[in-house]
Amino acid sequence: ILRTFDIMQRADWHQFQILTKRADRLLELDSLLPWAGHIWMGVSVENSDYTFRIDCLRQTEAKIKFLSFEPLLGPIHDVNLDGIDWVIVGGESGPGARPMEPSWATDIRNQCQKAQVPLFFKQWGGTNKKKAGRTLEGRTWDEMPPTCHLVRPQIPIKIVRAAA
Repeated sequence: ILRTFDIMQRADWHQFQILTKRADRLLELDSLLPWAGHIWMGVSVENSDYTFRIDCLRQTEAKIKFLSFEPLLGPIHDVNLDGIDWVIVGGESGPGARPMEPSWATDIRNQCQKAQVPLFFKQWGGTNKKKAGRTLEGRTWDEMPPTCHLVRPQIPIKIVRAAA
């Protein structure tokens, strides 16, 4: 993990989004990790049984913190979005996918709007996710958090002149 973070730290022209369900392990490692603005940290929250992961994420030193409510498998009311920079919502996809109720997604969208947290609605999911689409109440939600400006590395160019 530390070697991976070292590489991400050095590749600051990329934006990295790390997602985990192991929020307790994240807290154990947090003080060892070199957080930077281009390394985003998120936790998966599938239903209300896993909202404790949000509190763990909030305790980290990550510069950008996000929640992935994907797959959203149940309603999640009264989410504390303090200190959260971005929310992703999506249904489960693939064979055996469990359906997502529209009210679950719109409730989270409403909570994001109230807290002024950007929302990215990824998909409805299902066995044919492309057919189900990604519009929520008639529009797509492609909001992103404000980010630091990513800088491309300067690659020195050596000019060689042919001998006359």
